[in-house]
Amino acid sequence: MRSRHSQRGVALIIVIWIATLLTLLASSFIHAMRSDIQIVGNSVQRARLEAAAHAGVQRAILEFMKPPQLAGRWTTDGTPNAWAFRGNALEVTITDESAKIDINVAPDALVRALLMAQGVPEVEAIALTDAILDWKDGDTLKRTRGAEDAEYESAGLAYRPANAAFQSIEELKLVFGMTPAIYERVAPLLTIYSRQPGINSQIAPREVLRALPGVTEAQIDEFLARREAARAAKLPVPAFPSPFANSFANLAVTQIRVEAKAEDGASFVREAIVQRLPNPRRSYTFLRWQEGRPGEPSSAPGTPTLPTPAADAPKA
Repeated sequence: MRSRHSQRGVALIIVIWIATLLTLLASSFIHAMRSDIQIVGNSVQRARLEAAAHAGVQRAILEFMKPPQLAGRWTTDGTPNAWAFRGNALEVTITDESAKIDINVAPDALVRALLMAQGVPEVEAIALTDAILDWKDGDTLKRTRGAEDAEYESAGLAYRPANAAFQSIEELKLVFGMTPAIYERVAPLLTIYSRQPGINSQIAPREVLRALPGVTEAQIDEFLARREAARAAKLPVPAFPSPFANSFANLAVTQIRVEAKAEDGASFVREAIVQRLPNPRRSYTFLRWQEGRPGEPSSAPGTPTLPTPAADAPKA
């Protein structure tokens, strides 16, 4: 009898352990399934937001292809445009690259003034301007305060100046003396696409206008007020009184930024640089196609190789 009771007790303990083990396995399986379902749900939501952002890019392309005088056409001055696509709220901005300073063709004085307008001391701004010019010129002759091979080698850097035009705005990070803080301030105001020494004052933002040598805040305030009044009255925008400003809009290369937002606050940002082409069979091409960060404007850098689209860009 004692042996029989002992066997029953052992069997009961084994059953309890097996039941506990099965419960743990089931709980682990349920947790894993919930995680998988959540991952799939997030992936589906991201795919929907990404598709909505792509639709916003195509809508923006349609808008800047329209004649400028057409009523209701979205402007190319960086003004945000609200649009909805399949339940997702989109904010779309279109900015003509002529509103920025072209780092490859801008005069020395304009580059130096841009740095100083962004808080760089004059002595440092002069040296950094010389280093930028040494980077993009075609020779190895060092400017007074610039930097060529010897300076990069002395600083322990594993690279040397390109001695060629900038291929992207990010390339500025490599220039001798360029700090992350300075780069973050000036990059959004620069381009490699306008191909003009001045800026388009009709659409240039305040920060770009501040870079114009000899310009005061009072002049900028007065001009911006007159510019907005002219736009509201559907009149021609007045010219800004500076030899570095003009009223020429490139309209050939445009930066597009689309932020798609879901009801739960999730978002996806698509940024693209689009070049307009004269070919009726292929009216545009992508020079840049990248994912951006919510709430942060992009410097919109890219490769100046025209008209071949970037490797990860969709075909026009």
